[in-house]
Amino acid sequence: MDALGTTAAHWMSVRQAVESAWEDRSLCDQRETQDAVETVVAALDAGELRCAEPVDGDWQVNAWVKKAVVLYFPMRKMEIQEVGPFQFHDKMALKRNHAEAGVRVVPHAIARYGAFLGRGVVMMPSYVNIGAYVGGGTMVDTWATVGSCAQIGADVHLSGGVGIGGVLEPLQAAPVIIEDGAFIGSRAIVVEGVRVGREAVLGAGVVLTASTPIIDVSGPEPVEYRGAVPARAVVIPGTRQKRFPAGEYGVPCALIVGHRKESTDRKTSLNDALRTHAVAV
Repeated sequence: MDALGTTAAHWMSVRQAVESAWEDRSLCDQRETQDAVETVVAALDAGELRCAEPVDGDWQVNAWVKKAVVLYFPMRKMEIQEVGPFQFHDKMALKRNHAEAGVRVVPHAIARYGAFLGRGVVMMPSYVNIGAYVGGGTMVDTWATVGSCAQIGADVHLSGGVGIGGVLEPLQAAPVIIEDGAFIGSRAIVVEGVRVGREAVLGAGVVLTASTPIIDVSGPEPVEYRGAVPARAVVIPGTRQKRFPAGEYGVPCALIVGHRKESTDRKTSLNDALRTHAVAV
């Protein structure tokens, strides 16, 4: 039995109800289906379920959980919410009980119900969407956004203006994953299911999509990655030349220029990496 007081058999029943409604949307009008979907969203909000989770050193996408999130939207009705002098008109409730959860939420930060914020998270004026998971001790700095279902590890720093993309469909698509201890520099953008490894550093303005070449230039020969930044890599924006019919032009890429040290304190290692490689943050 888990922290929400539900057994494995109950979760199997919930999953079956969600899968059935996905195939036959008329079932969404039934109370049983609505209860199942609401149970999933409540579990996401509490961090008891995740849209993707680490399993044996890799990441497993829980497509059925994403299905529940998609089904939740049409079940909700538009409502007016009054927050002091501000008025919102939306289908989704806002996340509540931040004090009890040990989370600091600075005006005008917004997290939607169905997103999880771990103890010690700080949200400067920023946004976290439904289905996202933000691990304990993480800083979500000013105007940073965390998209639906994105997975952010513990002790991560999302600097000002960072854009972490969300994904609901296609259901099998992996969300963006930022692993523990990573540092994402100002105005960096990470989308399309890119995975940023543990304690990696992205410099300011780095843009990573599934097709962005991520080139390790720290050794004698370049080594290219796509869709993943290795653990502790230090990454800056770059360009490489590509020939087109109209001529040769520089196209964006990302350059791994070094690595954080494993043998030293994480904060010291981060400062060393930023200073050594002149990484703008």
